[in-house]
Amino acid sequence: MTVFGGLALVLILSCFSSCCLPTVSSVTSDSDGFLQCLSENIPSGLIYTQGASNFIDVLVSSVRNPRLFSNATVRPLCIVTPVDVSHVQAAVRCGRANGVRLRVRSGGHDYEGLSYRSERPDEVFGVVDLSNLRAITVSADDERSVPTAWVDSGATLGELYYTIAKNNSEMAFPGGICPTIGVGGHFSGGGIGMMMRKFGLSIDNVLDAKLVNASGDLVDRDAMGEDHFWAIRGGGGESFGIVVSWKVSLVKVPSTVTAFNIFKTVDQGAIDVLTKWQDVAPDLPSDITIRVIIQGQRATFQSLYLGTCSDLVPTLNSSFPELGMTSADCLEMTWLQSAAFFNSWNRYTPVEALLDRKTSLRTFTKNKSDYVRRAIPREAWNNIFPWLTMSGAGMIILEPHGGFIGTIPAGATPYPHRSGVLYNIQYITFWSSGNEQGAAAMTWISSFYDCMEQYVSKNPRETYVNYRDLDIGENVVVNDVSTFDSGRVWGEKYFAGNFQRLAAVKAVVDPTDYFRNEQSIPPQQSTASKRRSG
Repeated sequence: MTVFGGLALVLILSCFSSCCLPTVSSVTSDSDGFLQCLSENIPSGLIYTQGASNFIDVLVSSVRNPRLFSNATVRPLCIVTPVDVSHVQAAVRCGRANGVRLRVRSGGHDYEGLSYRSERPDEVFGVVDLSNLRAITVSADDERSVPTAWVDSGATLGELYYTIAKNNSEMAFPGGICPTIGVGGHFSGGGIGMMMRKFGLSIDNVLDAKLVNASGDLVDRDAMGEDHFWAIRGGGGESFGIVVSWKVSLVKVPSTVTAFNIFKTVDQGAIDVLTKWQDVAPDLPSDITIRVIIQGQRATFQSLYLGTCSDLVPTLNSSFPELGMTSADCLEMTWLQSAAFFNSWNRYTPVEALLDRKTSLRTFTKNKSDYVRRAIPREAWNNIFPWLTMSGAGMIILEPHGGFIGTIPAGATPYPHRSGVLYNIQYITFWSSGNEQGAAAMTWISSFYDCMEQYVSKNPRETYVNYRDLDIGENVVVNDVSTFDSGRVWGEKYFAGNFQRLAAVKAVVDPTDYFRNEQSIPPQQSTASKRRSG
């Protein structure tokens, strides 16, 4: 066992260049050396080891799914909660020097929990929890330039929205609905939401970033290079380093926006309205988004319009009369109020609720996703709706694409689901307790997903990386490096033709696969490497 202690440890940590840091595969995992290194470079109050009385409290602080937290969960050696970027750098250098990999979490919404747990029982790893790095700085108003903000990865979307709007009520940022989502994970996977048809994904509005790379160096866009910068904007969290902060471009919204929820049961013609919605929603003016939530035998048509009710009603009556929308359905509010409304479905929810970071371990969940490029026929919907009444049934959410998001080339960012996509489907099942409930729910979502294969995108069957799903594949590790071929099985579903470029970037910026989990991007092997491994 290689142990770095005393003066040798200090010398290693004082050397910032990558040539001074051994590859993980060249160092036998040394847990004691790793913890010692951390204690010498990071305040002890920011490090929680398994033996600490509050270790479990810190571990579950952003865990939202008890399916991923049990006595059998493979837990980290320790959790580091940095309050300064230098602590993140020290954690990476300590990990590299002692053969201990790191996993990284910001808000904890990882659908498979790979930011804080491992599927491999023998894996030794630490967790860097970025929740204390949550500063948000909005640029001063200047009519001559595009307003921007710097936001740390540990901030939540709710905190970002609140801070922007309190600075200027007519400024906003396009992102997801759930306010407790961490910025770091959301941006790393793309960031779909209610304004993507008007302004694009979150990543389409990222201008710069600060990242701790596999050598422990802090780099910005200029220093990391354009390929690396391309990869972190949608290529999945953790594969390319630890992004600690993002510079984003803000967007202008009107002082009044309009929201609505219109409910249609099957008996009220939900299937006819939904069939028409598939053709209408992607082609509506880009400042109108109508998503659909289907549970049981009811479809909820939920909308955000960047304008007033008096303009929205005639537009929808002309383009989508089947919906039957009237002025009585309108809820006019500020954009910030709409962010609170879409999370709670209550127009009177105070905007301060967006700042609530509390978590709960009450509900077990499992998620999957698809993309639809050809409208599903009405007859098929007649067969689909009964699935929502079966034992273990959950819900599906349909998010329309089109608009601005569809004008961006598939290779402009790692998120490839652009032109030709009508909408995304998220499948969700949930249960409160008991193995019997859980078995029924898991059987339902798996069987329903199989049934839907005939209606969704093919070759590959596309899925959204932020709705992570280990059922579609996991990396195989050979000679301490994730293999390209195993990664391609799931990677092309998330990234389509962009997967190979992501693997090529990984081979340059992290060739030893230090930043790794079960669905991290593997480094693309050179021809020589393939011959040696064969």
